[in-house]
Amino acid sequence: MNVQERIEVFSQLGQKLKNLSRDDFNRLTETAYLQNPWFTPPNTASAISGIIPWLQKETLNEWCARYAFNSAPKKVGVVMAGNIPLVGFHDFLCVLISGHQLVMKPSSNDSVLLKKILSLLDEISPALASRAVQTERMNGAEAIIVTGNDNTAVHFEFYFKNIPRLIRKNRSSAAVVMGEEPSEEWRLLGIDIFTYFGLGCRNVSKLFIPEKHNIKKSAEAWADFAGIIQHHKYANNHDYQRAILLLNNIPFHDNGHVLLIESPQLASPISTLHYETYSSMEDLNKKIESHKGRLQCLVSAKGWYPQSIPFGEVTVSSSW
Repeated sequence: MNVQERIEVFSQLGQKLKNLSRDDFNRLTETAYLQNPWFTPPNTASAISGIIPWLQKETLNEWCARYAFNSAPKKVGVVMAGNIPLVGFHDFLCVLISGHQLVMKPSSNDSVLLKKILSLLDEISPALASRAVQTERMNGAEAIIVTGNDNTAVHFEFYFKNIPRLIRKNRSSAAVVMGEEPSEEWRLLGIDIFTYFGLGCRNVSKLFIPEKHNIKKSAEAWADFAGIIQHHKYANNHDYQRAILLLNNIPFHDNGHVLLIESPQLASPISTLHYETYSSMEDLNKKIESHKGRLQCLVSAKGWYPQSIPFGEVTVSSSW
């Protein structure tokens, strides 16, 4: 099977996902939710909607044209994360469309959706689907892709030191605020913060704001996302984090569904959001540079800050 044939298969997969009946779609999202309560039907629907544009024939052709797939097929092991729905699908796609054999270890938190993907792929091309094998161990892998955290990365680097490897560590995303954004831009920023409960590495967990900016006033634009506190697991995290802050006498602002905490740290726990002030563009640039290597995405209103993504697009981006 050559690359054009594989592109055709994945474009058909995109059509099958797009054309799932309402009953099948509802059954799939409900089953995923029963397995993992963080995977609410709206979040799963958002994830599926996000990958369908990748699977258009024109998009796949344009993407694959950037690479030469001349190397001999390898057995590529992929250890998948499970923080947001179908987070491992991109690795799944990359390995198979490039002609390699996929040996995957799906997360126990996200096996329902991937199983459905494989089932649909098998309906289109049993030959290609057979090149994706599920396993608990990566014995025999000739290359490896692992998504974990800073601690597990050390062990993976040692264990797979003799083969080509891509080992992902902790990453977080941040937003740059100029202080003059209208409320609609703050609402768009809320999408980047609250989508998937903030569990993704592309979710904004840190704000850089100008000195004297009224963060409490601006956060009022997030009223549309207040319903997130009705989710029991999110609410439990909110209550726990609030109690910890109170016990430790750490100042914070609670708008009812997210805790705003001034902190130099990039990553923030679920239901919290860190912010840090800057006095000048030079000061801002230095603070952002200090997080280099740990910053997944940077966002700003309409993408005004260099190499940033506009508010509201980072968690739904379909680009590579």
